[in-house]
Amino acid sequence: MTIQLIQYPKCTTCKKAQKWFDENGITYENRNIVEQTPSVEELESIYKASGLPLKKFFNTSGIKYRELGLKDKLETMTEEEQLALLASDGMLIKRPLVTDGKNLTLGFKESDFLETWK
Repeated sequence: MTIQLIQYPKCTTCKKAQKWFDENGITYENRNIVEQTPSVEELESIYKASGLPLKKFFNTSGIKYRELGLKDKLETMTEEEQLALLASDGMLIKRPLVTDGKNLTLGFKESDFLETWK
């Protein structure tokens, strides 16, 4: 599977990730997280394959996250409810979300990108 860079075009962290891929000559598919928000099924598949806690997939520094008071609500929500919430609004998802179906990185940290995508 091609590497998918699921990102928000105005996000500076996403721009850094895109620049990193370009500078390293790595081919990827660019996907707007708002226009093409991952479905519940897609998110569940990515989440289960990642081995990460589901709360790591939330954009905790986002306005929507704060407006909805999710810091306090996530603990009592079921996995299904959390996945449905993430799929309902791409701005709630930590970005960039980069996956090739087997590997995953959330956010941009050059050391993680070097380890995962190089």
